[in-house]
Amino acid sequence: MSKPKGLARAIIVITVVSAAIMELIDTSIVNVALSDMSGSLGVNIEDVSWVITSYAIANVIIIPLTGFLGEYFGRKNYYVASMILFTLASYMCGQSTSLVELIIWRFIQGVGGGALLSTSQAIMFDAFEPHERPMASGLFGMGIVLGPTLGPTVGGYIIEHFNWPLIFMINIPIGIIATILSLTFIEKKEGEGKKKDQIKIDYTGILLLMIGIACLQFVLERGESEDWFNSEIIRYTAVIAAVGMTAFIIYELSIDQPAVNLRVLGNRNLAFTTMFTFVAGFGLFTSVFIYPVLAQRVLGFTAYETGLSLLGPTLAGVIMMPVIGKVMSKGVTPIPFVIIGFSLFAVYAFMSAGVSPDVGRGDFFLPLLIRAFGISMSQLPLINQAVVGLAPKDYAAGISLNNMIRQLGGAFGIAIANNYVSTRYAFHRNALVSNMPAGSAAVTERLQQISGGIMQKTGDLTGASQKALAIVNGAVDRQSYYLSYLDSFRLVGIFFLCVIPLVVFLRVKKKGQDPKEMMKAAAEAH
Repeated sequence: MSKPKGLARAIIVITVVSAAIMELIDTSIVNVALSDMSGSLGVNIEDVSWVITSYAIANVIIIPLTGFLGEYFGRKNYYVASMILFTLASYMCGQSTSLVELIIWRFIQGVGGGALLSTSQAIMFDAFEPHERPMASGLFGMGIVLGPTLGPTVGGYIIEHFNWPLIFMINIPIGIIATILSLTFIEKKEGEGKKKDQIKIDYTGILLLMIGIACLQFVLERGESEDWFNSEIIRYTAVIAAVGMTAFIIYELSIDQPAVNLRVLGNRNLAFTTMFTFVAGFGLFTSVFIYPVLAQRVLGFTAYETGLSLLGPTLAGVIMMPVIGKVMSKGVTPIPFVIIGFSLFAVYAFMSAGVSPDVGRGDFFLPLLIRAFGISMSQLPLINQAVVGLAPKDYAAGISLNNMIRQLGGAFGIAIANNYVSTRYAFHRNALVSNMPAGSAAVTERLQQISGGIMQKTGDLTGASQKALAIVNGAVDRQSYYLSYLDSFRLVGIFFLCVIPLVVFLRVKKKGQDPKEMMKAAAEAH
């Protein structure tokens, strides 16, 4: 199959990157709208957070199946159908009038969105010659990095100026245009979708995957709010997840036509690439979680201000993606990029762990810029490395597994960060309170100063004393959360530093290996 050139290739690139960005935006855009949804639908925050959980569960189930589904239905057919499903579900989410209705459509939206990540990447790779694949990785990586960052920014702006349904409705024009462009410019591969009779549907494997991965994602998403293993439902779902995933792995390795080809992880390079991808997902999603919560809960930023502070540095880092891709396309080994990228991320984490509680929005620009460069330097080589050493027929399986691992890394990261923040908050609060014994001269003097100021304005002595206690308690809370978030940044930094030595296991081009032969072999599969 000939490669698209000129305008046709540019349109394909814009289409698939836009689709991937749209899918990833929806993983984080809802986070800033939970309070508005809660009030509008008449439910509490804990219940409405299922809007996030349902999308994440659907995403992580469907992503590893995209290779199989694309082969069974035909990649173009599956991609376009998924885009239509995502767009339709987005409309229905915006029209939902009850929580149950919204959760159902949000799950369906996640099912459609799963293909917009892995299949987009495979289509992007097919649009470029094998020696240009690092450039394709760079362009696709722009969407991987930009999507999760744009979510809070766009969501914050919409919530401040409009109503929450618009966070779903903005997908509709993008989805319609992307569908039309996909139908027009994306070509079918030779024999695409004509092998249904030769493919046996692995119903057992799909069912085990759905049970195991859904329960695992549920534990990660809901563990903190359900008090982890003190909750009966978390204990049960954790056991089901462990049994389901174990059975899934054993079964998939024992049959000839598995829904998810786990045998590709026998390739050492892919196995270690997925490990690094897990860490990269951990850092990417955790940093997008910790920093906004710190900025809004402790520093007093609005959701929109927080998004804007992330956007500038991220855009600067995104610009680096195609530059790094161009350099790698000339044969430069990816190892230094991964080492530098992970090191920069650790630097960002430790810099963020040293900020004062009085910082302004602009003071975060440098550490966030370092974060953006770190993500760019590490994500692009890992996207490209996912297929190095694989037979071309295994590219789809390698890509889908790598994307699933990134999503799981993010889910694990957020779960660990949530739990760690809660633990450290309790520690710091106890430490602060123990240094403020009731009746001490310093505490009494401070309370008298605050209550005196309040009483001058209100004339209410009893009310002034109660408000003074609330203000001091709020200050202790704020300081405790501030210290716990700084501890979380340090944890992320240590995590990245510990993983760097494992780069020795990543595969690079062997001396004497003919790159033209590698390109020819890869091209023959496309």
